[in-house]
Amino acid sequence: MCAIFGILGEYEEQTAKKALSTLAHRGPDFCGVMQRKNLFFAHQRLSITDTHSHSNQPLIYEKILLSFNGEIYNFKELMLELAGEFDFKTRSEGEVIIAAYLKWGVEFVTHLRGMFAIALLDDETLYLFRDRLGKKPLFFMHDKAFVFASEIKGLIPFLQKIEMESDALLSYLSFLAPTPPFTFFKKIKKLAAGEYLIFKDGHIEIKRYFDLLDVKPSIITDKDEAVFLLQKRLEESINIRLSSAVPMASLLSGGIDSATINAYALKGGVNLQTYTLGYKNFAKYDERQNARESAELLGVKNQEVEISQSEFLDALDKTLDTLDEPLNDPAAVPLYLLFERIKKDGYKVVLSGEGSDELFLGYRQYFEFLDIQNLSKLKNKNWLSGYFHSNFSMNREWERYKRVFDDTLLFRTSGENFTDLQKNVAMRRNVRDNESLKYLKNYRDRFEASSHTDESIWYSYIDLHLFQAEHFLSKLDRVSMAHGIESRTPFLDHKLASLVFSIDPKLRYADGVTKSLLKSVVAPLVDEKILLRRKKGFSNPYMEYIIESGKIALIKEVNEQTGIFKRDVLDEHIQKASSGGFKQHIWGLYVLSVWIKKYLL
Repeated sequence: MCAIFGILGEYEEQTAKKALSTLAHRGPDFCGVMQRKNLFFAHQRLSITDTHSHSNQPLIYEKILLSFNGEIYNFKELMLELAGEFDFKTRSEGEVIIAAYLKWGVEFVTHLRGMFAIALLDDETLYLFRDRLGKKPLFFMHDKAFVFASEIKGLIPFLQKIEMESDALLSYLSFLAPTPPFTFFKKIKKLAAGEYLIFKDGHIEIKRYFDLLDVKPSIITDKDEAVFLLQKRLEESINIRLSSAVPMASLLSGGIDSATINAYALKGGVNLQTYTLGYKNFAKYDERQNARESAELLGVKNQEVEISQSEFLDALDKTLDTLDEPLNDPAAVPLYLLFERIKKDGYKVVLSGEGSDELFLGYRQYFEFLDIQNLSKLKNKNWLSGYFHSNFSMNREWERYKRVFDDTLLFRTSGENFTDLQKNVAMRRNVRDNESLKYLKNYRDRFEASSHTDESIWYSYIDLHLFQAEHFLSKLDRVSMAHGIESRTPFLDHKLASLVFSIDPKLRYADGVTKSLLKSVVAPLVDEKILLRRKKGFSNPYMEYIIESGKIALIKEVNEQTGIFKRDVLDEHIQKASSGGFKQHIWGLYVLSVWIKKYLL
C-alpha cells in the first residue's frame, strides 16, 4: 500500500513537496519523486509483498511513468505470461503493470486482480484507474494544473479558496458519504469504483471499464452447484490475500465473516493473530465474549482491545482529520484506535470481512424491502398513495410505503440516513421529494439497462458502490493507512462478486434467512454456534460519549453561524438522540460541524 501523487502543469516546488508530505503516513518506507518543468510525479511506498529497493516508484520505462497504490494478486501469473514480450528487471507489480499496458493498452486493467489506484503517464497522456470495487481511493482537481492524489489532504494546498460543494452535502446527508464524483471541497473530485480517467491536452474524459451488471443473471440455478463454486472461489480469494513478506493479522468479531476468513486461512496453513474490540463499561456494545468463543472454536490466538470513553474522545479529532471530509460512520474512531494497537504490535497487513453482507444479503432490512416491494403489484393503490401523502411522518416505514405506492425507487442503499422530506423539514432550504435520486441515477440507469431484473441484485449493486466503496471502504482505507497498515478484504474480490451476481438471486433469499447461501458455503469449516449467532454489527457507545462530554453542543454552535438547519428541528433531533433515536443523523451532523468549523469558519 502506498500513496500516489502528481501534477501536470505549472507548480511551485515547495507547495508540491509540502502536499506530498501530507501523504507520508500511507507510505513511510520510501518517498520517490520524478520532476521536471510542468511535471511532478511522486510516490510514498509501504513495502508489503516486495520489500526490495529496486521496486521503489515512480517507475520509469522509456516514455512511461508509473505510480501505483495497491496489491495485484495475480502479478506473478501475468509476469510469466508477459515474460516473452518484456525484459523484466525486477519482481515488482509495477513493472508488470507497465508490461501489461504495453501489450494491451488501457485494457490492461481488466487483466489485473486486486485493489489499486494507478497513475500511468504515457508521454503526454495521463491515465488514472480506480479498482473495480473501490477499495483504493483516487482524487483529482483541474485548476491551473491537473493534480491527483490518494487522499484529499494532498490536494488542499492547491485550492485558491475552500468552498463547500452543495451536492456533497446533500448526498452525504442522504447516504452517509458524498457520492462520486463529489467531495466536500468544491473543485476536488473523486473517481468512482471501476472508472478510469484520461487527461490529455488539458481535457478530462472519464470512462467505465468494469460493471458487475455485465455478468449474465441466473447462469447458476442449482444450490449445490452454487455452493461448490462459491467454496472454491472464496477459498481462492482468501488464499491469494495471505501472501505477504511482512506480518499479517485479522479482525475477529463474533460473526460469520471474520470467522470465515480465519477458518480458510487455517485451512491454508496460516494461523493469523486476531483482534477484537470491546468498550469499557458498555457491555451491550461488546462482542468480546462471542469473539472469545469464536477464537476457541477456530483455534486462533485473539487479542482483546478495550476502549474507554477518554480514549475515544482523545482519538476523535485525529480520526476526523484522517478522513479529510465528513463521513458518517462512528465506527471510524474505535477502528482508528484498534489499528493503532495493531501497528504497535508490529503488523502491517490486516484482513477484514467487508462486502459479505452486501453480497450474501446479511442485513435483515434487505428482506423487509423485498416484502414491501411486493406491494407495488397492487392494482388499486392510488388511495393508499393519497393517504400517505396526507399523513406525513418522519418514520422510516412511512417513507418506504409512500415510495412503493408512488411507484418511485424504494431501496436507496442500506446507508440511507436523511430522507429528502426529512432534509426539507430540517434544512433552511427547499429540498424536493426524491431529489436525492439524482445521485443514484447513473447506477439505476445501468441496472435497468442490464439483463438483471431481480431487485435484490439492485440492493447488492448500489450497496457495493455507495454503502461499501464510499462509506465503509473509505473509512477502512483512511484509518488503516493512517497507521501504515494495509487492509485486505477477501469478500470483495471481483471474481467472487461476479460469481454471486451470476447465481439465481432467489438462492440468496428464498428461505428468508440472512446469509443463507454463505452459511451453506462455510458450514464444513465454521462451527454451527457461530453460524447461528444473531448479527450484532460494529456498534459502539459514540452517542453516549459525545453527549456526556458536551461535544454535542458543537452542532448548535456551528449552526448558529451557518444557518444550514432550522434551530427548532435541530433541537428536537438532538433531544431524540439523547433517548436513542436519530443517533446516526446526529452523529452525521456532529462530523459535519467539525469539518465546517475547521475549514469554513
